[in-house]
Amino acid sequence: EVKLVQYGGGLVQAGGSLRLSCAASGFTFDDYAIGWVRQAPGKEREGVSCMRNLNGKTYYADSVKGRFTISSDNANNTVFLQANSLTSEDTAVYYCAVAYFVGVTSCLSPLVYAYWGQGTQVTVSS
Repeated sequence: EVKLVQYGGGLVQAGGSLRLSCAASGFTFDDYAIGWVRQAPGKEREGVSCMRNLNGKTYYADSVKGRFTISSDNANNTVFLQANSLTSEDTAVYYCAVAYFVGVTSCLSPLVYAYWGQGTQVTVSS
């Protein structure tokens, strides 16, 4: 059973930083992506960042490029999202998610993900 447990999030002032964590377990896919997806009130889900296991590449949405960093601790099966220079536009519920057999599909698309964490609220106050 795939299980994703998220930690982190909360309230932060504009310009501040926070780190989200996602402890993953229960999957042994050969080709997968693990990423972060967010959903702001009244908006559709948006892929924020992701990484592919086959090539180790990381990807970022234009809205967070240069401010967010995705990384992993493979020994502990944990993925992180470091978010810096936060603005009110970053306020959303953030989910970590896993997609298998992604192929050539962009892992920034929320549609590829089959497994989701419980979500964590990030609120940026201006």
